[in-house]
Amino acid sequence: MDVVLLQRIESLGQMGEVVSVKNGYARNYLLPQGKAQRATAENLVSFEARRVELEARNLVQRTEAEGISTAMADATFVVIRQAGESGQLYGSVAARDVVEGLDSVGYKVDRNQIVLERPIKTLGLHPVRVDLHPEVHISVIANVARSEAQAELQALGEDPLAEDDVDLELDGLGAAYEDDDDAGESRSEDASAEGAGTEEVTSDDAEAEDD
Repeated sequence: MDVVLLQRIESLGQMGEVVSVKNGYARNYLLPQGKAQRATAENLVSFEARRVELEARNLVQRTEAEGISTAMADATFVVIRQAGESGQLYGSVAARDVVEGLDSVGYKVDRNQIVLERPIKTLGLHPVRVDLHPEVHISVIANVARSEAQAELQALGEDPLAEDDVDLELDGLGAAYEDDDDAGESRSEDASAEGAGTEEVTSDDAEAEDD
């Protein structure tokens, strides 16, 4: 389908360009969101009549987006998820989770402004692109962790998975020490029992000699 772009669209073209796209992409995305219209003779005439108005509106929107980007760039939000020992999530973090995360730190965006090539499936700090305007893009950080405490460690640049490994090693050492203590106590008890037995034998021998 041939469409005329009503705004700049990355990988397609600039406002006013006529481009050919797949029918589904046009019907499901470009047309309903007002990003383009069918490139009919009537629509092309209508666009040219509105070009100055559309360009002026685009300039205002871009200026507003640039102002927001200054405050919002590198914003960080926390997403709590369960995960295995390797850091693999039981589930994933999708665009809607990014929208909710940004909302939790005071930024309102639409789901269609979030650019995720694929859902996030591991713990850690993940950069996510947000399109505030067709010409203004920023990156925010999704801090995906098992808990708020773990998220704080990640924000400081520490690896919580390494912390978990250390904890497991310490637990193992503690268990080993306990086993050694138990073994030591057992050896002491055996030694005491042997000593008592020796004393009894010595006493019996002494009595026999007296007889």
